[in-house]
Amino acid sequence: MVSVSDRKLPFFVYGTLRPGEANHGLFLRGRTRSEEPGRLVGAVLYDGPGYPYAVWGRGGVVHGEVVTALPEAYGELLAALDRLEEYVPGDPRNLYERVECEVTLGGEGRAVRAWVYVAAPSVAARLRARGTPIGSGDWLVRG
Repeated sequence: MVSVSDRKLPFFVYGTLRPGEANHGLFLRGRTRSEEPGRLVGAVLYDGPGYPYAVWGRGGVVHGEVVTALPEAYGELLAALDRLEEYVPGDPRNLYERVECEVTLGGEGRAVRAWVYVAAPSVAARLRARGTPIGSGDWLVRG
C-alpha cells in the first residue's frame, strides 16, 4: 500500500459502484474501458449506512470489480469518485482514504495495482471495535 500519487491506475470498486448497484450507472457508465471481477486480499468488508467499508485485516478478502477508465475520462472520473467518497487528500475528517493496492483479477489470478477507497483510520478503528463484518466479503451477497 502506498499513498496517493498522480498515477493513472484502474479502480477497485466493491460496493455501490459495482454493476447493478445504484452508483454504477451514475458514475461509471460511458467512462470505462473494462470492468473485470477482482479481489482485495488482506481486508475485511464491513456493513455501513447504505454502503460498505473495506478495512485492513488479516485473513479477509473483499470481492469487487477492477474498473479501467477510458483515457479521456480518467481525470473526470477520478474527481467524481473522490467527491462521491468525500475524499480530500490529507483531510482528517475523511471517511475513506484512496490508496494504491495490489488487487487480484478474478479470472486470471493476475495481480494489478489499483486505487481502492478503504476506511480512514478513525472509521476503521470504530468498525473493528463494534462494526458488522460481511462474512462473504461480497457486498452483493451480504444477505
